[in-house]
Amino acid sequence: MRRGLVHVLAWSLATGAAVTLSWWGVHTVMAGTAYDPPRALPITAADATTQEAKPLASSTSRPSPTPSRSPSAKPSPRSVPTPSKTPSPTASRTASGQVKSYDTDGGRVVFDLGASSATLVMAAPATGWSMQTWKTDTWIRVEFTSGTDKVSVICAWHDGPPHVDVGNY
Repeated sequence: MRRGLVHVLAWSLATGAAVTLSWWGVHTVMAGTAYDPPRALPITAADATTQEAKPLASSTSRPSPTPSRSPSAKPSPRSVPTPSKTPSPTASRTASGQVKSYDTDGGRVVFDLGASSATLVMAAPATGWSMQTWKTDTWIRVEFTSGTDKVSVICAWHDGPPHVDVGNY
């Protein structure tokens, strides 16, 4: 009986050591991979970040509710997508300024344009495009790249109110 108990104890210790060693090995290899919680990267002055396009698909997305309009109110102009996808800013008012969206061949960029500065709200590359952003105290640049095609969206406010320039090259 005693001999059997010693064998069970030895087997338990060996199994526990093997499991611990295996867990440590897998944990070390998997640290810093997609299984870790996502981390948001801040856009800092003179810093560049790169992002690859990810297809957006959701079976639960719902359109945002639109406020009802009076019969006498003029409908707001809507941008109609064209085959060349020329930049078409759409705007809405916020407490700090005006939020404008710019749709380009390379993706979409949204800025919050204040009286004397601007902030990048969102930038998303189109499928097949990559994106890089730069930000300083007086301008923000978002560049989309796909092969040899590049689209650059620059918002600058160093010599007055913010203005946005979109260039394809």
